Amino acid sequence: MDATLTITRLGHQGDGIAEGPVYVPRTLPGEVVTGTLDGATLRDARIVTPSAQRVRAPCRHYAACGGCDLQHARDDFVAEWKEGVVRAALAAQGIEAEFLPIHTSPPGSRRRATFAARRTKKGVTVGFHGRASDTIVDTDQCLILHPDVLAGRAVAADLALVGASRKAALAVGVTRTMSGLDVVVTGGKPLDDALRIALPGVARAHDLARLTWDAEVVALRRPPAQRFGRAEVVPPPGAFLQATPDGEAALLAAVRRALGDAGRVVDLFAGCGTFALPLAEQAEVLAIEGDAAMIQALDRGWRSAPGLKRVRAEARDLFRRPLLAEELQRLDAAVIDPPRAGAEAQTAMLARSGIPVIAAISCNPVTFARDAKSLVQAGYRLNWVQVVDQFRWSPHVELAAAFTLAHIPGRRARSTS
Repeated sequence: MDATLTITRLGHQGDGIAEGPVYVPRTLPGEVVTGTLDGATLRDARIVTPSAQRVRAPCRHYAACGGCDLQHARDDFVAEWKEGVVRAALAAQGIEAEFLPIHTSPPGSRRRATFAARRTKKGVTVGFHGRASDTIVDTDQCLILHPDVLAGRAVAADLALVGASRKAALAVGVTRTMSGLDVVVTGGKPLDDALRIALPGVARAHDLARLTWDAEVVALRRPPAQRFGRAEVVPPPGAFLQATPDGEAALLAAVRRALGDAGRVVDLFAGCGTFALPLAEQAEVLAIEGDAAMIQALDRGWRSAPGLKRVRAEARDLFRRPLLAEELQRLDAAVIDPPRAGAEAQTAMLARSGIPVIAAISCNPVTFARDAKSLVQAGYRLNWVQVVDQFRWSPHVELAAAFTLAHIPGRRARSTS
């Protein structure tokens, strides 16, 4: 059924939403659109009245590629919308906060990406999946990736030629490191003798630092190190890293602003040491992470770095065994950077602990707001929030925030101004 609709707002996924609700991808508030109504979605949408916030997408692959859903909107509009997403999530929990200026990573700075690569009768197709599709869009340009990462397309193509079946696409994760590309492949043929011979040849041909095939390292030519402060860390294959070095630096600056001069810090969900190792330049740090390989990489990085204070690294599942309030009470400050699900159990322990200062990092405003409510109800003040946009032109929202407890019997809360 044909329909003409007016877009009233954007949803959390960046889709335009009209009354109904009806979802219309890649539209903006105030636009009048026509198309075919298919349940709660308007298909084949055409813009009748464009928004003043609409711009021409700079990437030639924008129409087909499934990434960069907000490239059709002005940068200042996207920044305001992302802050609005966080404000709305907090308001739903009855919380208001001061917002520091948004920090947005520049184009060409993304240090990691996952390419899809499929063998075809004519050769290989490498790129990214189309929106809500298994179709691979052959993207020889990507405005968000660092050029070194974009060069990983050629790696993915050669890996598909030797190791992909005709039935499924390879997922080729490419990460830029200090010593070259670190490549992790899933979805390929099982490792056999022929592949074990062929894959190191691909690694040599493309001068890869490391190549991992379905969790097995098949070529290690140089340690694929990342720098966290003074420390060099070699993360395990596929380990979590912040998307851009620029965004990582902004988050670290926000954490340091929140912690002030805290001398004993716990880093919860510490990963490979993104925050723990730079913070150890001024503070003793207890780093907790559920992935044992990541915490081992953090510990090795600390032991080899000059001039750092003590870092005690512990592998612990903080969902099943959160650090208890009694364990937190000995510390001056906490950093918490959970996955998208948030950290409900660990936040409850923080709320009970009376720890003076908490720096929170989140990639999900809804779970952040839920956990923030627990802290506010326990007497903490949300001092400020800053959106850090590492995922330019996407609906993904990340943030840093600072909480302080005004008064604890026998202890003085530290300043975070």
